[in-house]
Amino acid sequence: MSNELENIPIRQELEVLQSGQKRTNPLANVFDGLVKFCRSRSMFMLHYCTGCGAIELPPAMTSRFDMERLGIQPMVTPRQADILLITGYVSIKTLKRIILTYEQMGSPKYVIGICSCTVNGGMYWQSYATAKVLRDYLPVDVYIAGCMPRPEAVISGLRELMEDISSGRAESWKKYYQHYDYYLGNQQKLFGEDWQTPTDIIAEARHYDLMTEHTLGEHTALLEKHQKPLEALEMRLSVKDKQKV
Repeated sequence: MSNELENIPIRQELEVLQSGQKRTNPLANVFDGLVKFCRSRSMFMLHYCTGCGAIELPPAMTSRFDMERLGIQPMVTPRQADILLITGYVSIKTLKRIILTYEQMGSPKYVIGICSCTVNGGMYWQSYATAKVLRDYLPVDVYIAGCMPRPEAVISGLRELMEDISSGRAESWKKYYQHYDYYLGNQQKLFGEDWQTPTDIIAEARHYDLMTEHTLGEHTALLEKHQKPLEALEMRLSVKDKQKV
């Protein structure tokens, strides 16, 4: 039986949609600007320490550089996080967990790739077990290149993201819904045609009114073919538990 995935073409270039159109009501524009400003000054960061770049985060968080003075603080769960930091090389096995984490984050959400490994694989560019280009699988807002970047560079990248959020330019999270078939296709190429996650991205795209002609395609059709509904875990009492009861 031939692999159906081999017959599906994947575009190499991803079209970047330009947005940022203002509304006609001036009061609505003022309110939108206030929301963006507040959002840029209160960001919860989920640092997924995939590699050696994570060693630069403690000094960036602590008293010398103190990123909390900018309104940025670490968070331990994706449900309450705004920023996903990928700090170093990403193995194929780890990339699955990164995608699962990203899809659990509430929108709007932002991705920062730290170290050269997230840009082009870095020193692991020839490794068969490393995902080379992070933006092929997730939309990345800011890259902080280096091996490893200093805490000053980390703070500078975070400030750049803050300015992009405040000005309304940080909308890469929308591309994941608008071009979901592209990202899913790259994920399937890496993980296999039966790759699936618990999150219903297509339903979320409809919820945020971000459905486009590129949301659905041959790869989402392949997903529907292999997708299985989530089933509740069956809870059973063991013999010892029954004796205690």
